[in-house]
Amino acid sequence: MAAVDTSTRDTASTALPGLARALVLAGKLGQKSAEEIYGKALSGRTTFIAELMGSGTVSASDLAHTMSTAYAAPLIDLDAVDIQRLPKGMLDGRICTDYRVIVLNKRNNRLIVATADPSDQEAAERIKFSTQLGLDWVIAEYDKLVKLVEESSTTATEAMEDIIGAEFEFDASSADAASEAANSSVAEVEDAPVVKFLHKMLLDAFSMRASDLHFEPYETNYRVRFRVDGELREIASPPVAIKDKLASRIKVISRMDISEKRVPQDGKMKLKIGPERVIDFRVSTLPTLFGEKIVIRILDPSSAKLGIDALGYEPEEKERLMHAIGRPYGMILVTGPTGSGKTVSLYTCLNLLNRPGVNIATAEDPAEINLPGVNQVNVNEKAGLTFAAALKSFLRQDPDIIMVGEIRDLETSDIAIKAAQTGHLVLSTLHTNDAPTTLTRMRNMGIAAFNIASSVILITAQRLARRLCVNCKAPVDIPEKALVEAGFESAELDGSWINYRPVGCSSCNNGYKGRIGIYQVMPITEAIQKIILRDGSALEIAEQAEMDGVRSLRQAGLHKVKLGLTSLEEVLAVTNE
Repeated sequence: MAAVDTSTRDTASTALPGLARALVLAGKLGQKSAEEIYGKALSGRTTFIAELMGSGTVSASDLAHTMSTAYAAPLIDLDAVDIQRLPKGMLDGRICTDYRVIVLNKRNNRLIVATADPSDQEAAERIKFSTQLGLDWVIAEYDKLVKLVEESSTTATEAMEDIIGAEFEFDASSADAASEAANSSVAEVEDAPVVKFLHKMLLDAFSMRASDLHFEPYETNYRVRFRVDGELREIASPPVAIKDKLASRIKVISRMDISEKRVPQDGKMKLKIGPERVIDFRVSTLPTLFGEKIVIRILDPSSAKLGIDALGYEPEEKERLMHAIGRPYGMILVTGPTGSGKTVSLYTCLNLLNRPGVNIATAEDPAEINLPGVNQVNVNEKAGLTFAAALKSFLRQDPDIIMVGEIRDLETSDIAIKAAQTGHLVLSTLHTNDAPTTLTRMRNMGIAAFNIASSVILITAQRLARRLCVNCKAPVDIPEKALVEAGFESAELDGSWINYRPVGCSSCNNGYKGRIGIYQVMPITEAIQKIILRDGSALEIAEQAEMDGVRSLRQAGLHKVKLGLTSLEEVLAVTNE
């Protein structure tokens, strides 16, 4: 029986890449899981190993030991490697970054190269062709390898200092910059030192899974910061003399007016990563005392295709949301502060609803992620294309589902509510603290109580909390009094679960890696409708929602603590009680 099972498994896994097949044959990964991860890698245009490590299905240590056994290759602990003693210039840095490899040594006419995926034939051929040398693989843990590759590549600041020279010791006038932009060829733009620096920053931000890049000029210094897992981290401090050149280059690529430095501007640009994958960036400039501050938001279309399970909804929360988006008409609102993941939640819902037989129209400011099959409109206040104007036009376009980026005023909310009352499913966002206060906020905007009660079917309030690193999180004892003060019931403190604290290791950011959603999913029940109709307070609505089984944001966060997904201090930081 065992021989038959192995044969069947081997036959079924032949369509998978070598790394996946080796894991399946070693019993470290199920066939179905391997196929799902491979499918996600193909749809997201990323590598199987990156998707595998991101899923947490197999640890980096298990992967390394399995590959070492399967390919009879030696195993190395990169923590013991002195980065200063690694050979320099043996292999092109782009190859090292693209394939996550690093040269350890050269012996006669062969290179000793560390990798986490010895089955990668493309990487092997590139290395052999580039160096004209033989190749011997050494297996390393993926997370440690990624970190060492990043550390061994020239830092952004060093690269800038190497290439800046005397060219940028002076200020270029706006006229010169405009003339240069008009006359430069694409090749010249790509070769410009500042654009090389910008290109490296964008690639570094993408590899670190940052959500935003901040370029900030000050009187005597210039700094670049990335927002990683919700926190800003300083990455580089290039010379302040480059600020105008860098701003001009970003504007050229983003199709902004480079001669205008007095008012804020918005634009978009693209960066090709690999042969097929293209990442979009939303760019915003802001005139400050010492130059233009530029913030670049990374817009990754794959985030909208993660699926609702990847967002962190609990089963009962998911059921309520799925029931609401399955309704033929009504209004669904997603609320929370800037950066709480509202856009990804909306796009995930739209992705679920996006079918050939459905007409979907969205009005956004701007459209952040391109969804094929969805009619997306960018509002343009200057041209008169407001949210309200777009909504009026949508209603003449025979829509089934309408998404409004944000309800900002009474006119927009009135049209959206009328659409929800006349047979359309409407999705939108509001900036409120939690679900109950959303309803009172709508009353304060001037919307009639009857219209709110008859149109709104569900409100989701959300926050993003940093997820504890599974590799290094450690148990911690927290006094019972502190847990009760945080919001736990005494009955919950029965010792059946463990509190964890962040520690920090080579594969995470100070003990955290990634983020997870905290949700308050509140359906508008008949009891809540009655409270709305008699102009009840947010407190009354919250009490009724609790009676209906709806967790508050704090309670939802504490549930994530009980599951060991995040820390108590993180939940206290992102929720109010």
